Amino acid sequence: MKTNFDFLSPSVNFFGPGVIEKIGDRAKMLNMNHPLIVTDKFLESVADGPVAQTLASLNKAGVTYTIYNGVEPNPKIHNIQEAKALYLAENCDSIITVGGGSAHDTGKGTGIILTNGEDITSLAGIETLDKPLPPLMAVNTTAGTGSELTRHCVITNQETHLKFVVVSWRNIPLVSFNDPLLMLDVPAKLTAATGMDAFVQAIEPYVSTNRNELTDGMCIQAIKLIEGSLREAVANGHNVEARTQMVEAEMLAGMAFNNADLGYVHAMAHQLGGQYDAPHGVCCALLLPIVERYNIIAAPERFAELAKIMGENTEGLSTRAAAELAIKAMRQMADDVGIPRSIKEIGAKPEDFPLMAENALKDGNAFSNPRKGTKEELIQLFQEAYDQE
Repeated sequence: MKTNFDFLSPSVNFFGPGVIEKIGDRAKMLNMNHPLIVTDKFLESVADGPVAQTLASLNKAGVTYTIYNGVEPNPKIHNIQEAKALYLAENCDSIITVGGGSAHDTGKGTGIILTNGEDITSLAGIETLDKPLPPLMAVNTTAGTGSELTRHCVITNQETHLKFVVVSWRNIPLVSFNDPLLMLDVPAKLTAATGMDAFVQAIEPYVSTNRNELTDGMCIQAIKLIEGSLREAVANGHNVEARTQMVEAEMLAGMAFNNADLGYVHAMAHQLGGQYDAPHGVCCALLLPIVERYNIIAAPERFAELAKIMGENTEGLSTRAAAELAIKAMRQMADDVGIPRSIKEIGAKPEDFPLMAENALKDGNAFSNPRKGTKEELIQLFQEAYDQE
């Protein structure tokens, strides 16, 4: 566990029902005179939805704007190039993202190529950015990826199908908004996928080689909140208490992995998402039990602790037996919220596993995994995730 560390987070994080009303005043405070609103066509079309409420607040504050609505799942390089062109054509001076992780990643990617050069693939890695992005705020609508809080920008190269990460403190939005009332109508499948992403983002930092006492506390509380609220949020999306607890959990998990980093689940999930254009949270959930069982021998005590945090009775068990209960609890959560068991369900093909394993080991999230694996071992993990029923 690290004893010397920095801790990164947006300067301001607005949380709670109704905080979306503050965005206009905060934009004026930051001298955002003409922001580019980065979102998708669906959210823009929803009457009185997140985009409409964002625009209402900006209108009230007298802030003009331009809308880019081309965000798509697993945002591609061409998305950020389109957004950049619109930003320049409309003389924008800042960026406001409205949506889930895809919107936030698109906004970050747009900012990156506006100030750090057009070739974003050359900037993949950790702390590669020399210049600040334009002022950026993030309105979050899922609970969730944590992207509204973090230094991670995940983009897919549509030509190579490689999903890569640009990790830099310069990517962190200046202000985030997490209003649970914006999430009441999120469909059950999306609630499950994004909720499982938050679950993984609380578990991986807890066993990361870069963890610290602050991130441990955030992970523990996030896991407890998700255990107590994700199933209900999937079953009844209009349960405001469950939605609020999930927002609290995803914020804690986001701050935790922003500082303690992740592991092979995310490194491998990025390959699945890039290759098959599959939902990121589903990819993470499919891999979670397989990868974490592989990791147990590197940190058995941590996994035994995870079992207790997830509510499993470990009294009288050996450390290894208790650790196995953590894996059981992870799989049970995925089953309960309707995540499929095999990566066959998202179109995975064994012939792709060697290249995916090779790229996963290069992913920025791989270096903090508690167990150091080989290409052959990661191929086997992909195969296990393919064969599981």
